[in-house]
Amino acid sequence: MATRLDGRQLAATIEQRLQAVVADRLERAGRPPGLAVLRVGDDPASGVYVANKEKACSRIGITNHGAHLPADTPAAEVLNTIQRLNADPAVDGILLQLPLPAGLDEGPLLAAIDPAKDADGLHTLNLGRLLKGEPGPRSCTPAGVMALLAAADLELAGKRAVVVGRSILVGQPMALMLQAANATVSIAHSRTADLGELTRQADVLVVAAGKPRMIGANHVKPGAVVVDVGIHRLESEPGAKARLCGDVRFEEVEPIASAITPVPGGVGPMTVTLLLVNTVASWCQRCDLDQPLADLLP
Repeated sequence: MATRLDGRQLAATIEQRLQAVVADRLERAGRPPGLAVLRVGDDPASGVYVANKEKACSRIGITNHGAHLPADTPAAEVLNTIQRLNADPAVDGILLQLPLPAGLDEGPLLAAIDPAKDADGLHTLNLGRLLKGEPGPRSCTPAGVMALLAAADLELAGKRAVVVGRSILVGQPMALMLQAANATVSIAHSRTADLGELTRQADVLVVAAGKPRMIGANHVKPGAVVVDVGIHRLESEPGAKARLCGDVRFEEVEPIASAITPVPGGVGPMTVTLLLVNTVASWCQRCDLDQPLADLLP
C-alpha cells in the first residue's frame, strides 16, 4: 500500500514556520507582510479559493489588501487597480484570481503585475528566471509538489519523471523544477501517442491534465511515486454531498504506487501555502531582511 503524501499536514507545518518567521522579523521590518488577491466577477469556485487564501493569511500574520471588482469592470480599471497595488509599499504579493469573466484577457493583466510582487510566479520574467535557474517567485502548485516530495525524502536525482499536462500554470514549470532537481523529464499531453507506454516508464508521475480519473493502474509502473494535481467535483445524487476526485483513479493506483497524493488533501493545500511562502519571501527581500525560506523556493 502506498504512502500517502499528506499536503494538509505539511501545509500546517509550513504555516507554523511562516508564523515564526513573521513574528521574529516584524519589529525589524516595521510592518507586516501584505498580500493582495484581486478577484473580478462572482465565479463561485473563485470565491471559495479567495476566502481560503485570506483565512490562511490571517493565521500567519499577513495583511489583506485584496479587492473584489464587478464582472463588468473594464480592463482599464482592472489594470489601474494592479498598478495601484504595484505602487503600494504595504503590498508584497499580488495575485490575479483566475478565471476572469468573459471579455477580459488575462495576458496583459498578468504582465502588468510587478515581477517582484508576483505571488503566483506566473509573470514572464519569473518563468524565465525559473528556466535559467535564477532566484525568484515560483509557480505555487509545482513548488508545492516539490515541497511534498522533499518532505517525504523522495530522491529525484537520476529518476525518470513524466508530467502529464503542459500548461504554463502547472505542467511546464513542474517539468523545469523536476529537471533542476536532476530528474530526467518527459512531458505528455492530450496528443501523446500511447500515453500508457510513456507513463509506465516513470519513477515519478505528476498528473496535471485537468481530466477527471484519466490515469489508472494501466498507466503506472509498480513502485512509482504518483502526484495528482487535478481536482474535480463529481455529480452526485440529489441531496447527497458532492464528491471530489482527481485526474488519477486513486483506488486503482494506490495499491501499486510507492507513494501517492490524495484528493482532496494532497497538492491543494500546498498551493495556498506556497502563495504565503512567496509573499513572506518577497517581504523579507523588500524589507532588507535575511531570507529564511530559500529551501521552499525550488
